[in-house]
Amino acid sequence: MTYRRSFLRASAAMGTMAGLGAPLARPALAKPASALKFIPQADLTLLDPIQTTAAVTRNHGLMVFDTLYGVDEALNPQPQMVEGHRVEEDGRRWTLTLREGLVFHDGTPVLARDAVASIRRWGSRDAYGQSLMAVVDELSAPDDRTIVFRLKRPWRLLPNALAKPGPSICAIMPERLARTEATVQVTEMVGSGPFRFIAGERVSGARAVYERFEGYVPRPGGAASFTAGPKQVHLDRVEWHTIPDASTAAAAMQSGEMDWWEQPSFDLLPLLRRSRDIAIEAQDAFGTQCILRFNTLMPPFDKPEARRAFLGAIQQSDFMAAVVGDDRKMWADKVGFFAPGSVMANDEGMAALNGPRDIAAAKRALEAAGYKGERVVMPAPTDFPTINAMSEVAADMFRRMGINLDYQPMDWGSVIQRLSSRQPVEKGGWSAFCIWVPGITAVDPAAHTYLRGTGERTTFGWPSAPGVERLREAWIDAPDLESQKRIARELQAEAFRELPYLPLGTFYQQTAYHRRISGVLKGQPLFYNVRKD
Repeated sequence: MTYRRSFLRASAAMGTMAGLGAPLARPALAKPASALKFIPQADLTLLDPIQTTAAVTRNHGLMVFDTLYGVDEALNPQPQMVEGHRVEEDGRRWTLTLREGLVFHDGTPVLARDAVASIRRWGSRDAYGQSLMAVVDELSAPDDRTIVFRLKRPWRLLPNALAKPGPSICAIMPERLARTEATVQVTEMVGSGPFRFIAGERVSGARAVYERFEGYVPRPGGAASFTAGPKQVHLDRVEWHTIPDASTAAAAMQSGEMDWWEQPSFDLLPLLRRSRDIAIEAQDAFGTQCILRFNTLMPPFDKPEARRAFLGAIQQSDFMAAVVGDDRKMWADKVGFFAPGSVMANDEGMAALNGPRDIAAAKRALEAAGYKGERVVMPAPTDFPTINAMSEVAADMFRRMGINLDYQPMDWGSVIQRLSSRQPVEKGGWSAFCIWVPGITAVDPAAHTYLRGTGERTTFGWPSAPGVERLREAWIDAPDLESQKRIARELQAEAFRELPYLPLGTFYQQTAYHRRISGVLKGQPLFYNVRKD
């Protein structure tokens, strides 16, 4: 423990002792606690924000932990825990300076070495972080507030990487926790973020509780925008209540028992809109990107030819209609590997998805690729309505193509645990699954977790695609926007050849909250800036 940390703890103890000898003061009237009750998209199964790409864990992580940089609504990186940075030596040396007064929930000050250990842990697991660490010659903390990156070559996206709002965030935690191997979960939730996680009140499958961290130091000046700007906390307490049944959740919103429902079922939106007390809006302008992911380590999907066979069978509109319904304003098909409306979205290779659909031809292509009736295991979360709907459509497509499908309904927590297995299906493994990712993670190649080809270093599915990786690195090193757009087209063409996943379309998830709360920011569920009347 450093002198500064020892001093802080000793000072706190002396303050407590000094109070023992003071005359008793008249107790102030207690102000009613401002508590917000929130229905998350799914149960908070995993707490460590480095351990999973689950969005629910990312949302939890942004409450408990802070990041060195944030992003505004336009996805521009802004200093958050740092005062700023200095770039020298032709872009090969970056010096970051922490803001003064930052404190962890356990009372210890945030030091540069905490940040260095946290960056290393995140960078060993996250896709964007791995790219950054690959060009790092040395990462050091010469003093308590200074972080120095010495790079092998200029890397202008360093703030973008440290600011990424999609899973997994670069969560800054104490060095003692950040030294935990990235393959091992950190279960002690100690961050320096605006809320403290109340472990004693957590009920697995039902509830997670957070309280305002009185020691949080918001960034001075400016306005809150997504994960950037001052994070002003106006709530004393936030309770997450897992309610798997959509009708029960809707009733709780209508009665006022709950304040905010992250992802209301689309079929219940007309009911909720009839209430003048409930506001409904889309938070992420880039939508939600839907994916059918293959396990490329195991037959039959270890061959790109087998994966490509499904391109002629997939009908994105079937998937989106199952998730959302017939309201075409709520979803888009003819979607490639980048979020619609993003700068990198393009039409390269889209004929594979937009041409005539032919199940019989797709079945023949699968057989020609060597499929011989191997059992295909597909886990599907019954308590996650959007993913469950996609899974049912995918299962129907598999069966019509002659796949020997073992469809396994289970809860979302069990799905997440199952996906970590790299064993054959006979030993508890899996073959394919459906998932979605926030649109903000699919706007460019650098942050796109599933558009990777690093084999077993990639997230669930583990495809090896050297061409995808080469083009991704070229995009990161590109000198200007036009070069990046050209490379993004080449990358999409390569993705259609390797097919690390099947794009299933985009839907625009709505969120519903009671009008007694205000200050809800765009992007994803964030609880700073929010007030409850």
